[in-house]
Amino acid sequence: MTHLIRQAKVHRKTKETDILLELNIDGRGDYQIDTPVPFLNHMMESFAKHGLFDLKIKAKGDIEVDLHHTVEDVGIVLGEAFTQALGDKSGMVRYGSFTLPMDEVLSTVAVDFCGRPCLVYQAEVPRGRIGDFDVELVPEWFQGFTNAAQVNLHAKVWYGRNRHHMVESLFKALARAVDLATQIDPRRQGVPSTKGSL
Repeated sequence: MTHLIRQAKVHRKTKETDILLELNIDGRGDYQIDTPVPFLNHMMESFAKHGLFDLKIKAKGDIEVDLHHTVEDVGIVLGEAFTQALGDKSGMVRYGSFTLPMDEVLSTVAVDFCGRPCLVYQAEVPRGRIGDFDVELVPEWFQGFTNAAQVNLHAKVWYGRNRHHMVESLFKALARAVDLATQIDPRRQGVPSTKGSL
């Protein structure tokens, strides 16, 4: 099978945010993350490192209003990059799931790159902030990513206490699940669907 170059560069500029993102799906986990939201930087670094994705993000946003726009839009742009880089998804596994322990937390993320966005988010993270980051923004990021990547995504925290651990475990589990789903299986011919397209 010919080696595919699965990379994307996406620029999204609105009145609220200006985001430039570069993605190499078949990377080594190298990253350069620069957003005005420190905890989001940490999550994107973890996503790149544990998914072995090369990822560059340069983002500006109206954080003087709220962190919401920047957090959600980074999710959207990352999803758009996966959609662009994967093309017609020929030879791709399509499905991936991963259960990840992190200290007292256990989380599972399952993903299907099916072309039909659907998010099921079951993570009862205690309300509050991690630094200046409101944990209510986490499902907003996941929804933005789900819609733009056109995936069926299920995210669940089975148990835990520390909100930082709970959120970080979700991003790490997502990284591992997406890595599994986007791998090329040399046994597969064409698009992984009986319909012939995704």
